[in-house]
Amino acid sequence: MFQLGKTIVSEEIFEKDFVCNLSACKGACCIDGDAGAPLDEEETKILEEIYPAVKPFLRPEGIEAIEKQGTSIIGEDGEFETPLIDGADCAYVTFDTKGIALCGIEEAYNQGKISWKKPVSCHLYPVRVQDYSEFAAVNYHHWHICDDACSLGKELQVPVYKFVKEALIRKFGEDWYEELEKTALEFKLKKEKAVKR
Repeated sequence: MFQLGKTIVSEEIFEKDFVCNLSACKGACCIDGDAGAPLDEEETKILEEIYPAVKPFLRPEGIEAIEKQGTSIIGEDGEFETPLIDGADCAYVTFDTKGIALCGIEEAYNQGKISWKKPVSCHLYPVRVQDYSEFAAVNYHHWHICDDACSLGKELQVPVYKFVKEALIRKFGEDWYEELEKTALEFKLKKEKAVKR
């Protein structure tokens, strides 16, 4: 772990490689698990505002879940999250013709209907950010359903922090990301020196 401003960052985001492989996993992270996507309070307000524009992109069962539970819910851990359909799929999930899970919010964004891409926690995945009062912990999240993404990342040599660059900038800003890149380079050089010894 190392400190970067008000964040504590796990070295795993430098060490692990990752590139989403949707053709292999079919977007399983949006339909597996027992909780919705984590949201912050500001995002719950955004979801409420954009819902009318997102609704046409959703499945009937997603619409039903949202209209019954709300555009966001408070999960078992007391945190905000997206609602689920029957305790499984995220209510905002849609499927393409190949059965790959897509995000209805992102579809609305891609078609210019809204200016908000999707919850930052989804955008950041496999990085998870836990906010504490004094700092935020930035960690790599291990999930077996992403094994194909790890293999593809290794093959393409794309470390996690590069894969989620846009999302990290969205969350922490350009300056923070530049510092992260410098730290990543130092980390890599230190590792290479250790190997040469």
